Amino acid sequence: MILAIDVGNTNITCGVFEKDEIVASFRITTKMPRTSDEYAMNLKTLLETNHINAGDIKDAIICSVVPNVMHSLEGALIKYFHITPIIVEAGIRTGIRIVTPNPQQIGADRIVDAVAAYELYGGPVLVIDYGTATTYDLVDESGSFLGGITAPGIRISAKALWEDAAKLPEIEIKKPEMILGKDTITSMQSGLVYGQIGQLEYIIKKVKEEMNLENMKVVVTGGLGRIISNETDMIDAYDPTLTLKGINLVYKKQNRKIK
Repeated sequence: MILAIDVGNTNITCGVFEKDEIVASFRITTKMPRTSDEYAMNLKTLLETNHINAGDIKDAIICSVVPNVMHSLEGALIKYFHITPIIVEAGIRTGIRIVTPNPQQIGADRIVDAVAAYELYGGPVLVIDYGTATTYDLVDESGSFLGGITAPGIRISAKALWEDAAKLPEIEIKKPEMILGKDTITSMQSGLVYGQIGQLEYIIKKVKEEMNLENMKVVVTGGLGRIISNETDMIDAYDPTLTLKGINLVYKKQNRKIK
């Protein structure tokens, strides 16, 4: 079994793969500082909770956008799992070409999303990830990563509202029954959710227009992506495990022999 780890700004998402199948997945918060011993304890406990013996994990791969987590996390895998993980970084084989002026500036999470979207759904494809930030990335028919768009994530936008406006409360992010809010909470929910739907539809339309890609597929991932994808007919697929699948696909391209 292979342990795929996606280190995001909010959560560390882990997926256990047996060939192409995700047999277990779980999350750990990113922002709490941890030692390698603490990471190992968390990983082993969560694996056991999912009925997986830690000894059955034969290799690991990490995709991270949070550098200060890496020393302890890698240390946990080396010390307790006896695995030196593959790190998704510049120079690693991915199967797609990055044709932007500064390829090293493209986040590892965006690369694995692009790999998964292209290989699983074909190109041209716009992959949208509703994470801490909302990202839009385009891969063409030949498998070239052409560029992307970065916007504030839904939770970041919501947090800005209730932290920077004294009378606005912290709210649940969900679609209200009507676009016109009848109170403070539903008006905030409407602005957040319908605002994201409008942003998504305009960006999709503009990318298709500027790149002359009327046949472009649109694939969405990320936890809050489900809310948005249910409210528009401009999305071809919602895949909540797209990032983990991309990490696993990148792992397979390394042709590493498992001990």
